[in-house]
Amino acid sequence: MVNKNFLSTTEVAKKLGISRISVYKRIKSGSLPARQIGRNFVIDPEDVPELFAVSGQIDKREIDNLVKKTVVEYGETLRLLGKE
Repeated sequence: MVNKNFLSTTEVAKKLGISRISVYKRIKSGSLPARQIGRNFVIDPEDVPELFAVSGQIDKREIDNLVKKTVVEYGETLRLLGKE
C-alpha cells in the first residue's frame, strides 16, 4: 500500500482561508472528496485544486480587465477615497 500524506480538515481550512465548518459543508455536499477515519475526515491534497493555484500564474490580460471593470464601476468612489 502506498503511504499518502493526507490533510486534516483544519489544515485544508487554513490553506484555503476558510472555516472548518465550510470544509465540512464541502465534504457533505460532495464537492470535496474525503475519507473518514474514525470520527475525523482526511483529504488527499490532490483532490483540492485550489491548494495548487499559484497567484503568479494569473493571466495579465485577466488582471487588466478586472482593473478596468473596477474603475468603471467604482471610479468615483476610488477618486473620493484617494482624496482622504
